[in-house]
Amino acid sequence: MFIPLRDENPTRRIPYVTWLLIAANVVIFLLGAVSSQGLQQNALRFGAVPYEITHFLSPDAAFGVPPLLTLLTSLFMHGSLLHLLGNMLYLWIFGNNVEDALGPFRFILFYVVCGLAAGLTQVAAAPGSRLPMIGASGAIAGVLGAYWLLSPGARVVTLVLVFIVRVPAVIVLGLWFVLQLLSAGMGGGVAWFAHIGGFLAGVALIVAQAKMRTRRRA
Repeated sequence: MFIPLRDENPTRRIPYVTWLLIAANVVIFLLGAVSSQGLQQNALRFGAVPYEITHFLSPDAAFGVPPLLTLLTSLFMHGSLLHLLGNMLYLWIFGNNVEDALGPFRFILFYVVCGLAAGLTQVAAAPGSRLPMIGASGAIAGVLGAYWLLSPGARVVTLVLVFIVRVPAVIVLGLWFVLQLLSAGMGGGVAWFAHIGGFLAGVALIVAQAKMRTRRRA
């Protein structure tokens, strides 16, 4: 078991978008928790259900959320406090540096595109699933993929079993990705393929941006 606690990678600008995303996720979770519908009902309403998306179903009259739109709304839904805190921890640690590298406007676009790519990857992997997919982890996986490329040598203070060690980001995030691959092979109720798709989307977008910059300089 390893849990990143913080990184040693200073930024040049204040990460307003990262803070805003964290605040939005927390507020939406709290509103769902105290609402009459509750977290479970909100997950059914705003979660992305692969079967509904692949079969182009019309939105339920009681809910009114088009299935394709749930690929976006699901990014701000969490099923439990632990689910929320785990995702926000990763976004807090790694989001600020990626935002610093991309700038606030491109970062929010990057985050959304990675989240959508993650959702579509899970839909492609399990098109007949009727389980709602919720959580920011797909989009955050894209952030991890970007960080893995942008700051591979940055030290990440990590809890490994009962020890706290400083490990290069390339190792911490590389191990995280391998764990997602292994977990996807075992199945379960977690959208592992969304994590994989989001991470690869983040890597691809950073590579594409680097190539565009190279062409402009040529």
